[in-house]
Amino acid sequence: MTLHRRFTPWMLLILSINGMVGSAWLFAPFYAAKMAGATAIIAWLMAGAATALIALTFAELSVLLPIAGGTAQIPQLSHGMLTSFTLSWVAWLSALTMAPIEVQAVLQYASIYFPSLTHIVHGTPLLTGIGLMWATILMLTFCVINVVSFKGLIRFNLLLFIFKIAVIVFAIVALIKTSFHPTNFSGLQTSFSSTSWQAILTAIASSGVAFAFTGFKHGVELAGEAKKSAIAIPLAVVGSVVCCLILYLGLQIAFIGALSPAALSQGWQHLSFSGDVGPFAGLAAGLGLWWLLKLLYIDATVSPSGAGLIYVTSTARILYAMSQIGYLPQFLSRVNQQRLPVAAVFVNFVIGMFLFLPLPGWQAMVSFLVSGMVISYAIGPIALLCLRLELPHEKRQFRLPCANLLCLLAFYFCNLMSYWTGWDTIYKLAIAMLIGFVIFGLACIRGKLKTANLGLKSALWVFPYFIGLILISYLGAFGGKQVIPFGWDFLVIGLFSIAILYLAVFNRACVAREQFIELRMAEVMV
Repeated sequence: MTLHRRFTPWMLLILSINGMVGSAWLFAPFYAAKMAGATAIIAWLMAGAATALIALTFAELSVLLPIAGGTAQIPQLSHGMLTSFTLSWVAWLSALTMAPIEVQAVLQYASIYFPSLTHIVHGTPLLTGIGLMWATILMLTFCVINVVSFKGLIRFNLLLFIFKIAVIVFAIVALIKTSFHPTNFSGLQTSFSSTSWQAILTAIASSGVAFAFTGFKHGVELAGEAKKSAIAIPLAVVGSVVCCLILYLGLQIAFIGALSPAALSQGWQHLSFSGDVGPFAGLAAGLGLWWLLKLLYIDATVSPSGAGLIYVTSTARILYAMSQIGYLPQFLSRVNQQRLPVAAVFVNFVIGMFLFLPLPGWQAMVSFLVSGMVISYAIGPIALLCLRLELPHEKRQFRLPCANLLCLLAFYFCNLMSYWTGWDTIYKLAIAMLIGFVIFGLACIRGKLKTANLGLKSALWVFPYFIGLILISYLGAFGGKQVIPFGWDFLVIGLFSIAILYLAVFNRACVAREQFIELRMAEVMV
């Protein structure tokens, strides 16, 4: 059995926004302000613009190839199996982290009322044994909702969406009306030093700003189940980024403006108030907005839960596609009577629970996810250029203008955001990638993959790409050895991006139109 086309354009947009608006809005404005002060607003604008550009490349690809688990399937067409496995492995591992991140956020907020859920270790709130038990219950609940009923999933998602967006709007308006100090934005009027820019860029990668936009990929992974894909996919992929950028900017402005100048007397980096585990809740309590405080405590459960629920949905499609191709055991592509990938959902649940151990704390999880996720984004601009060259006459119902320039910029932004997460995160990702290559090798040994289809020549750019990113991070200014000073690293990554993009496009796979049509038609039953 295969999957069904069932998501209307509006369903897919709401799913994407719901998946994007999770724990990030509860924590990111606080962490971004601590790192970058008032210039955190610049961080949101830069991250939103970069993500929108990357999303546009995936919009064209996913309309051209509206298939389930596009992160795995698209690079298989453009560069063969080895490249496809490498990028889909990184994307799956990163997306797998999302549900645990959202559960961590739920319990971190709930610990204000139930202290037994977390304890502080070296200044970071970590889950206790009781917290891990509740994390298991929440993760399992997301899985059950995903496989029991499609209509139930959609209705539950709509209710969560309406409530969480309403609370965000109420919070923005209430904070601005109650307490707004224009002097808190004075940092925006001064010229930016290299230290200020480094703080802004670190905030993008490590405070949750880039993480806040990762949900745009839901439209890519669920493209194989979209109705009217030429409308639904661009609306979900790009529209969700634009809508959420507006919400996040409103929240950041309201948060900075509502802070008492006395709270900033020792500098932004020492910003603290009662309830750090829930910054907006602590701010509302300090301003006497008790009605908003109660809403925030409820939404602190609703928002991350909604995002975690949708990530369980889309991450299962990546695992499903990897199984369909043959990278992973065939049972992972099994679906139930409602044609929902039940095996992939529950395997993700089991593996996802282990991520609470090596990546404790919300910020640690976020940095790891952002680094891996933006690396998986790199296939968007690369595959777009490759398929433009290989299938020039294929009708494209959505077409990115100025593709050569915009794809280069999108690829450059991917590499920058990964670099900004810092060496401490990059080396952990490198270890995870090595594990992936071992699994791929085992699949080859078992004979599950045909050697002729591996695309070894087409993957010649992959190893220089990952080795180069790791080396630049190790030598760079974000947790590395400082051999490449801040400022010069922009030039180094720029030249590196140009070289890798050229190498990737030059070594693309030869795509026959018959192969393209077969991939497009085989996955999903209309």
